[in-house]
Amino acid sequence: MFLPESWDTVKAGPAAVQAAKAKRRKTLANAPRAGAPAPPTAVEVDVEAVTEAARQRRRKSAIPDGEGHRPKWMLAVEMLDGLAEQGLRPPLAAADSGYGDSGPFRAALDARGIAYSVQVKGETLAHPADAAPVARTWSGRGHPPAGTRPDYPDDAISVAQHVADVGRGVAVTVSWREGSKGTLTSQFVFLRVRPAGHRITRDPDGSLPERWLIAQWPDDQPEPVTYWLSSQPTDTTPADLIGTAKIRWRIEHDYRELKTGLGLDHFEGRSWTGWHRHVTLVTAAHLFITTLRLDPKADAPA
Repeated sequence: MFLPESWDTVKAGPAAVQAAKAKRRKTLANAPRAGAPAPPTAVEVDVEAVTEAARQRRRKSAIPDGEGHRPKWMLAVEMLDGLAEQGLRPPLAAADSGYGDSGPFRAALDARGIAYSVQVKGETLAHPADAAPVARTWSGRGHPPAGTRPDYPDDAISVAQHVADVGRGVAVTVSWREGSKGTLTSQFVFLRVRPAGHRITRDPDGSLPERWLIAQWPDDQPEPVTYWLSSQPTDTTPADLIGTAKIRWRIEHDYRELKTGLGLDHFEGRSWTGWHRHVTLVTAAHLFITTLRLDPKADAPA
């Protein structure tokens, strides 16, 4: 279960301070426009009171002491590891940008040998596929380089810029499934890039892994509307790349079914154990009806 920082007795205080500072920065930025006086310079937060409030909430909900805030991508990786312990391994992981924008999440999937197709924001940085790291050299001025690992001589640019540089002319029309109003079709740009990031595992020569960059750029739109990164093999066809990139519609469908058909969001309790029991039962029910849906129907009697 995801616990926000405000429910973590270690992180609640610092998180409140950061939130207060962010609010003050926003107020300062808007003050000249609104003609209001600038707020006080100091940011005052009663860290002890915030921490005690988190402690009281945890006590009322019976949250175990060892449970704290962890990023959602880390929880997803833990669930994948739990599947692995049962001898199960997904053929591919699909996720929205809430997970895809996380370099550590993609690196964790790489480390576990799980292919992925994840949505990312246009601001995500990447190098061209043909970029190569070079050994660091010291010009003789200033401090010598702190490390000896080869690095890329040019700065990474956004995936949106990569797509804009090649232009709409390279877009390919791809159909991926039948919808309620006919075949779903759009235009896509496919490029090979090397996603950048400090926490992405590099090869011994310092090079970053090469990945697919996919951009949906419909004919009637002035710019791409969605971006994905995929670790699928280089010989994967456009149809297969889009088929997996768009598979999230199935996830959203299942989530809607869990909520509206099976009562996932009907839980009105306040306890850690009660919530987990509720989610477990709803998930088991969803597994049951999915199994029924996938099983071939028995022949009707003549």
